[in-house]
Amino acid sequence: MRALIVSDIHANLEAFQAVLAAAPAYDVVWNLGDIVGYGANPNEVIDESRRLGAVFVRGNHDRACCGLTDAEDFNPIAQRAARWTEGVLTGEHRDWLRHLAAGPIAPDGPQVSCVHGSPVDEDEYILTVRDAWLSLREPRPRITFFGHTHVQGGFATNGDEWFRLTPRYARPFRGMPSEPGEHELQLRDGFSYLLNPGSVGQPRDGDWRAAFALYDDRQMLLTWYRVPYDLLAAQERILSAGLPDRLASRLREGR
Repeated sequence: MRALIVSDIHANLEAFQAVLAAAPAYDVVWNLGDIVGYGANPNEVIDESRRLGAVFVRGNHDRACCGLTDAEDFNPIAQRAARWTEGVLTGEHRDWLRHLAAGPIAPDGPQVSCVHGSPVDEDEYILTVRDAWLSLREPRPRITFFGHTHVQGGFATNGDEWFRLTPRYARPFRGMPSEPGEHELQLRDGFSYLLNPGSVGQPRDGDWRAAFALYDDRQMLLTWYRVPYDLLAAQERILSAGLPDRLASRLREGR
């Protein structure tokens, strides 16, 4: 079984379309949440996400944008985007978001789990080995896929040693990377993993390209990917919608 793993699309239709066009053959799609928020095409991205599959966990922006929770903890820009998104969502899409499952969920038996934030708190950010310690220490599925941070990579332990996992891509000497990239991680016996596919629609790891991953359970292989997309079109949609300018400019920065 080959699972396409996506997270944090954030209503960026151009980035999502580029990911789907570039993705190798897959059997299922696992969506780790934050389908909406920030970007200008929430209805279109929900339609495409629903067409692809039925394995979803909800994200904090999914909850806020459908009115399930408020956005008081969001920064002012995120609050504005959440209110705008709630206003343009169709009634059907708002209702669908309200019924998304909270993680963790097990899409492929007890060895694999999908969450948005962490296995212990759907809103927790796992950014450091210290953050990952509790989620990897307690008896849990061997592999947990998570999102929320918008940072591609992960963490691993064999019980004695702890590792941060960071995909490496070739970069140009000047300017922004403009070619696709991929990085393979062979999953090893005796290790537990927390793995983040990165953000499709708003990366924050310094690389503007859309991020995703492919998990192959027969080969026990995870492949991280980055693909360029029509950045200018995505920015123009945000500005035309009247969303904050910062949501457009940060796409180029990858921050």
